[in-house]
Parts: sequence; structure tokens; C-alpha cells
Amino acid sequence: MTTDPVAPSPVDAPPPTPPAGAPDLPSAPPEAAPLAAMPSEDSPAEPPARGPRRPRPVLLLVSGLVLGAVAGGGVGYAIQANRPPTPLPPVQVALPSYPAGALDPAVAAAAAPSPLAIDGDLRKLLLTAPSGSTAWDDYPDTPSWVTAGELAEHEGRTAAVFKQLNTRGFRRAVEIDWKQGDLKVRVSLIQYTADRAAEAAARTLGRPLEPFAPEANGGYEVDSKASYWAETTEPFYGADAVAQRGTVVMEVKVFGTRPVSPEVLKDLAKRQWERLV
Repeated sequence: MTTDPVAPSPVDAPPPTPPAGAPDLPSAPPEAAPLAAMPSEDSPAEPPARGPRRPRPVLLLVSGLVLGAVAGGGVGYAIQANRPPTPLPPVQVALPSYPAGALDPAVAAAAAPSPLAIDGDLRKLLLTAPSGSTAWDDYPDTPSWVTAGELAEHEGRTAAVFKQLNTRGFRRAVEIDWKQGDLKVRVSLIQYTADRAAEAAARTLGRPLEPFAPEANGGYEVDSKASYWAETTEPFYGADAVAQRGTVVMEVKVFGTRPVSPEVLKDLAKRQWERLV
């Protein structure tokens, strides 16, 4: 079987030989290789290739600690679970016993806390207004309960006195006021709590006082110079007596248009003190 010869393709054929005497022509430039696509400004650059990650020592250490704790807890639980249970002690125990004996009332009374020196209705311990007296403005002319605020209003330092009463164990107070002739009288009983008896004693200290009775824990004082009522120009002379028994402080104050007689103040203070003892 014969085959026809195949003509070479134009690509495979060698370049034609120029005729003799023809000028040399420049050969065609070789086909340029395709350029790799350059990354544009909008497209993100590929990150550099990362090497293989190596285990971190801290991670390995933490993993070892966690595994060790879990393994230790499991072993401890297994050991404890295989142990026999420990029996609990009995719930009921023997009650304490005391020797029988007769109670001595005197010993029990001595061991009991002592009652307050003064308790009950303080209004019953106040003096009463004498016959022929009249009411002094709108102040109570019969024994009446008064608040810490009302007591503070009697003083020139109202805010300071109110704070002092409420922070130093003030419990309760009673008061009576009257007017007789040119004298105005105010008698008060102020009681503190049982644990603040020292605050009651403090109201009787801090100034020199003359005794109005030998057994009284306090004294009296008479002003020789005139003072003035609040927000007025009306002068007055003051005198007051104070004493303390237990948790109760008695105060007797007398105001007059001329110096108050010490005998008048001492008589009122002594009679009020006798009602407390």
C-alpha cells in the first residue's frame, strides 16, 4: 500500500531562501511570551506564604495542667467512691443536768438588772401651776408631753440643741409653763435612754452652780445682767436651776423684768427635786 507524501504545514516549513542578489530583510521578531497579570490597585495583594505553626509552650503547659487536674480529680473520686461510708454520730445527746435546790429570792433580785430610777408617766412628777397664775402665751400651763423640737425652740441655738438631743439618747420630756405677776416660770423633765445616763449628767456640768438642796445632784444660777428676748428689744433677767437623777434631768427656769430673787428659784427647784426622790 502506498501513501502520498504529506506536504509540510506552513508552521513547520522552514523559512524561504531569498533569491540571489536580493537585499537582506529583517527577520520577524520572535513572539513575545504572555506577561503575567499584574495585580491592580483595587485587588488585595496575596499574603505571603506562612510557615508551619509550631506548638506554643504556654498552650502546652496549660493543657498539661488541665489534663493533670482532671485526671487527679477522677482518681480521687474513684478512690473515695470505693471507700466504705463513715457512720455519723448519734443526733440525740444527753441533756445537761442541774442539781435541784431552792431559789433564794434575794440572790435572784440582786442578779436581775436594776429598774430605772424614774419611769412611768413623767407628767405626774411635775409641779403644778400655783393658784392665781395665768397661761404664758401658748405654752402648756398643765403638765404636758413635749418633743425634742419644742425643747430646742426654747433655746437660742435651736438647730444645735435639736441635733444634740437626738444624737445623745433623748427619750422623752414633759413641761409646764405659767406666768405670775412679772415672773414667767418653766419647769421641764428631760429623760434619756438607759444607756445614755452620762448624757443626762452632762447637762448639769460645765458651769459653776450654787446648791439649792444638800442632797441634790445639781445647783442654781441667777443672772445679774439683762438679756433680750429673741427678735425683740425687750430685756429680761434669767435664773435657772438644774439637777439630775438617774436618766432624768430637771430644769427650772424663771424670767423677770428685774433680777430674780434666788429664794424664789431655790424654792421651786427644791420642791421639784423632792418629787423625783
